[in-house]
Amino acid sequence: MAEPIRSLVLWIPDWPVVAVRRERAAVGAATREAALGAAEPEAAESEPAMPAGRAAVGAAVPGTVTPGTVTPGSVTSGAATPEAHHLSGADDDLPIAVVEKNLVVACSSAARAEGVRRGQRRRDAQAHCPRLEIVTADAARDHRVFSPLVAAIEQLAPNVQVIRPGLCALRARGPARYYGGESAAADTLRAALLAQGIGDVRVGVADGPFTAEQAARAATRVDDPIRVVQAGRAADFLAPLPVAALVDAASGASIAGDLTHLLSRLGVHTLGAFAALEADRVRERLGERGVHLQSMAAGGDSRPVEPRVPPPELHREVAFDPPVEIAEQAAFGMRVAAEEFIARLDAERLVCTELRVELRGDRGERSERVWLHPGTFDAPAVIDRVRWQLAEEQQFRSGVTRVRIAPEAVDDAAHHVAGLFGAGEREKVHHALSRVQAILGHRGVVTPVVGGGRWLEERQVLVPWGDRATTARDPSRPWPGSLPSPLPTTVYAQPRPADVRDARGERVSVDARGVLSAPPAAIAVEGARRGVLSWAGPWPVIEREWDAVRRRVAHRFQVVDAAQEAWLLVHEEAGWSAEAKYD
Repeated sequence: MAEPIRSLVLWIPDWPVVAVRRERAAVGAATREAALGAAEPEAAESEPAMPAGRAAVGAAVPGTVTPGTVTPGSVTSGAATPEAHHLSGADDDLPIAVVEKNLVVACSSAARAEGVRRGQRRRDAQAHCPRLEIVTADAARDHRVFSPLVAAIEQLAPNVQVIRPGLCALRARGPARYYGGESAAADTLRAALLAQGIGDVRVGVADGPFTAEQAARAATRVDDPIRVVQAGRAADFLAPLPVAALVDAASGASIAGDLTHLLSRLGVHTLGAFAALEADRVRERLGERGVHLQSMAAGGDSRPVEPRVPPPELHREVAFDPPVEIAEQAAFGMRVAAEEFIARLDAERLVCTELRVELRGDRGERSERVWLHPGTFDAPAVIDRVRWQLAEEQQFRSGVTRVRIAPEAVDDAAHHVAGLFGAGEREKVHHALSRVQAILGHRGVVTPVVGGGRWLEERQVLVPWGDRATTARDPSRPWPGSLPSPLPTTVYAQPRPADVRDARGERVSVDARGVLSAPPAAIAVEGARRGVLSWAGPWPVIEREWDAVRRRVAHRFQVVDAAQEAWLLVHEEAGWSAEAKYD
């Protein structure tokens, strides 16, 4: 078996809780920044706001390039340095527990002080701490927040392996030679994470990733945050640790959990006692998996550090100095960046299906939006989205200093290859309407989409051409009170006033129980009064009955008049109205 490799492990305790706090801090910082940008001083308020279509955008200074930015005519690559957010203070005093499958997987120090522990049921944790805040576990959030920290480590030492969010490993040999020893390397990498706003970082250096991880867990926050196990002393260090330490190290946690339970029943409670067992007996009882775990317990972890492949830097950024104030200037300045953006995607054999555009103003304004596309983005489509966002943005009162484009979602280019004979008429229609939209603006060409809701005007949603057909309300969900098929063909954006009379000429009304005062005999819509041939209803529509302010109670009727025209009428407290017409 190969000799263990000296490994360095960095561990952030309670990472799911840290990830929640960091994401909240980032959202809070963005909100405060937007609020500060909106709150202009009195002198600035006297300046006129830029009209729509003339957003802040200026010409970039040639030769001025910052890391990770592009200016017209020049391109560089690099990662922007994240701002250091120290998540300390009042937020650290809040008891938080991250729950998955009704079990606590991580909790804050304040929650632990109240008796909350990992593995507790949610109800038991809340019994120990009634003011406990429950947060649902989110693996995507943990990876997303941890990724910038890994990038910061890779700036000082490459070839980092992410074991899981909050825990990463790398070979100790290279950093130790560069920084003058294992302790110095550990201290340098730990300081890099502290500079990113992480309050508790512990480092372990030992033979093999497993021993190094246990060393990091054995370190303390203040007195001994770095624990170095000398070469060849891994077995002595691991011997007094409980066999439960194998659970986190095993790829199959359930298998290791069963193993530790079995060992405890056999009277084997420490890693040293497990390592002292005969290998043949372990193989007979536990199989090859058990032999491997026994080798790890003895300090023989021969697993190599498998560094991650850093994701390609696909984003592009343009800095404008001085700031520009016309959207067309920004679009012109983004041409090179957009072409480079698409070229990078092509080099990776990827296409962008969702684009994130971020704008920053000279006075701290910030606008961020994700644009969708029914197909894939090309350079002109990227430039159009930047121009449209600048034209639609109303909060900018100063010039735009920075524009950043990044792919929000990508797909394999092989999935979007045109057929042998092209896409046919559909492709021609798309190109024609896209050209018209580029002239008229983002909302100059729209297509109707059926959305969710109880009222017909809510269900017809106009989506700009080129955007993915998404609605705020899911039409597949049940909407009690909604109108079933067949639906009217003409729906009024604003209900038309109507009047319904009975045979005596009195206005027809509906009481609280949905009972009509008299059968309808005549209706008047758009000024024309006609007799009623047939009618059906009422069908009640009751919304937010518990809210005295937003409560809405209405009754629908289908009415056919003497001219053989069918109407969808609605009765409310204010009177009658025509919601739609059956043509």
